Amino acid sequence: MTVCIGALLLAGCTTPQQRAASAQAEMDRMMVVYGPACSRLGYPSNSDSWRNCVLQLSARDDLQRYGYPHFYGGVGRSHWSLGGYWGPYW
Repeated sequence: MTVCIGALLLAGCTTPQQRAASAQAEMDRMMVVYGPACSRLGYPSNSDSWRNCVLQLSARDDLQRYGYPHFYGGVGRSHWSLGGYWGPYW
């Protein structure tokens, strides 16, 4: 049992090189998805302002997709924002 737990813990570890490669892959994905929109907005390609635009658009989509955090620390949107039977403000 302890060998199995130890193996699972070691399997979850990643090296700094693996984390850097994962971050680079995520940034490459964001550049492909949001880069053309930032270029159409008038930012010069591969400039600091263009990269900032890519990060802002990605963050905006993440907030829309996963919701805003609750005041009390919960994750996602509360059930009140869905409306339900009484509307969104009851």
